[in-house]
Amino acid sequence: MLAPMYSRALAITALSYGVLHHLGLLPDGLGEGPDGSRWADWLDLLVPWLVLAPAAWTMVAAEASRQTWLAFGMGALAYANGHGIHLAGNSLNNTAPGETAHLWDEVVGHAVWYAGVALVLGALAATMRGRPRPHPIGYPLALGVGLTWASNAVGGGTVVPALAVALAASWWGWRRREELGVVLLVGFAPGALVLVVELITRLNQ
Repeated sequence: MLAPMYSRALAITALSYGVLHHLGLLPDGLGEGPDGSRWADWLDLLVPWLVLAPAAWTMVAAEASRQTWLAFGMGALAYANGHGIHLAGNSLNNTAPGETAHLWDEVVGHAVWYAGVALVLGALAATMRGRPRPHPIGYPLALGVGLTWASNAVGGGTVVPALAVALAASWWGWRRREELGVVLLVGFAPGALVLVVELITRLNQ
């Protein structure tokens, strides 16, 4: 296995996901683009490419099995498809808010998108089996991924399924806490806590 390449690819994947999935925080969407769009929408077109490319690199470096590649491929398709649906719906909703735009943006787009991310996460987790604990920089990167997963779920209205994924990832990481898999515990246990607090808050409203 190509250990140094694997570690670099996994770190870049985590960094890309943690940073690029917060484009909504850009001030005023970087301003207006062509035909009433925002420049942030155009930048958002690159997100699946910039996240999935290093994730695929990680899979190659790990010499992943066919079954793992199958899960990754299905997840990548769902992620890119859902993200595209969300982007189109969100862009339309910014200029012409309505029930249909909301449906494709906040409901369908997010559900397909997050299901895809969960499958990609599962595939990457499978490549972590038997690997040593990470370099110290791996822990804040993992925390960034877990908190990004939680914050996206809060904003996207997928708190319950996202919590289920976060708990499953935390459990998997706990079982492999003496290996690289501990990063899932470090990242997704705090993410699960954020989602539990959000769920309790919503139930009490």
